[in-house]
Amino acid sequence: MICKISDLSDPVLFEYLSYCMSPVPERIEEECRNYKTKTNRELYGIYLSKRLRGIIGLIRGELETELKHIAIHPEFRMQGLGSKLIEYVIKSTRSNKIIAETDKDGVNFYIKMGFEITSLGEKYPGVERFRCEYSNNHL
Repeated sequence: MICKISDLSDPVLFEYLSYCMSPVPERIEEECRNYKTKTNRELYGIYLSKRLRGIIGLIRGELETELKHIAIHPEFRMQGLGSKLIEYVIKSTRSNKIIAETDKDGVNFYIKMGFEITSLGEKYPGVERFRCEYSNNHL
């Protein structure tokens, strides 16, 4: 089951955000505040047996939706949960395109989901980043 996360103070949520961003507590707290206070931010969870197993965070815009955070608990990776979260966003968004940024490890996942990939070059020392874009043609 996928549903919007409303309790942004849950320590389990902090753990999931640490999987997909810098695990510095202040940065995670700031992102939780952003999801709580900014009207264009939404955070969804995927639950199995009533337990959180993955998250996806969005920044919704009029022309595009940005996938800001996506993380699956390590024990539940490679089981299609990330794909289900992306499919949920694709079906529920009103934007013409969905964008994300990832590293080399995430590129194949986005290709599998139908995203077009563009290298952003070495955005950080020694780290190549990629822009992932999905054209939402069902609109």
